[in-house]
Amino acid sequence: MAGHVKHWRVGAAGIAVLALALTACGGAKVGDDSSGSDSSGGSAECGTFNLAVNPWVGYEANAAVIAYVAEKDLGCKVVKKDLKEEIAWQGFGTGEVDAVVENWGHNDLKKKYITDQKTAVEAGSTGNEGLIGWYVPPWLAKEHPDITDWNNLNKYADKFKTSESGGKGQLLDGDPSFETNDEALVKNLKLDYKVVYGGSETALIQAFRDAEKNKKWLIGYFYEPQWFLAEVPLVKVKLPDYKEGCDADAEKVACDYPVYKLDKIVSAKFAKSGSPAYDLVKNFTWTNDDQNVVAKYIAVDKMTPEAAAEKWVEANRDKVKAWIK
Repeated sequence: MAGHVKHWRVGAAGIAVLALALTACGGAKVGDDSSGSDSSGGSAECGTFNLAVNPWVGYEANAAVIAYVAEKDLGCKVVKKDLKEEIAWQGFGTGEVDAVVENWGHNDLKKKYITDQKTAVEAGSTGNEGLIGWYVPPWLAKEHPDITDWNNLNKYADKFKTSESGGKGQLLDGDPSFETNDEALVKNLKLDYKVVYGGSETALIQAFRDAEKNKKWLIGYFYEPQWFLAEVPLVKVKLPDYKEGCDADAEKVACDYPVYKLDKIVSAKFAKSGSPAYDLVKNFTWTNDDQNVVAKYIAVDKMTPEAAAEKWVEANRDKVKAWIK
């Protein structure tokens, strides 16, 4: 996420256990012991490839294309697992998850699972750059151009009040699991706003679409790459400049989000497995525009992820060849 650029909170242990027990995409459960380093159930060369799918369409686009190539070109048995970020990382140490294919920063998770537990390793850039921030609909930025400077937000707070914002201005966020510093930002910048969670990427998009169409006051969390920005070119609000380390203490953040060099994380076991699926993940790279095309196929054109991936892959075979050389 986009935002994406998402900085997500680690859920409580009980929630994590519950999520791990949920049936995942394709009928698999986190708890299955199939792994990319185990050739049972797939072709002798590749075997089963357990691919986490985090809950935003940009990630889904990455996963769809990687899964399509793994199945069609490499003969892998791909098992997609719909999991939020922290839950997916927990699966690295158990063999339940082989790869996360769009990671937004998460230095906390990298320290825990890569540095300390050594159950995961980095697998290179996706080629995408992620941007998280606060955005307003174009009509609002046009009529009140000073609203794109955070210093002026308090004077407009009354305009953003909703039934859920407790007498303050509403700052709309998405899924609570997304990487976000917004509650700390509101507090530390002394803004008269309350963060309200819409619950999903889809809810954010619908809210911004409605706000632009009907000239409603809305400010909210959003991110790039995101196909929706081609439909409604949201305008980013300028927060205090990001400087290295300004977000090191989650409670004291008072600066904008950094530009995220989105990357891939795999289990240490998978990285040593010799599976061609690992080489595919490591070599996979594309652009924000590439991702937005596939994401739009899924979100707007209502294509299945498999059909969206097939359409893009068959039109971009030269790029794909570099991933499976």
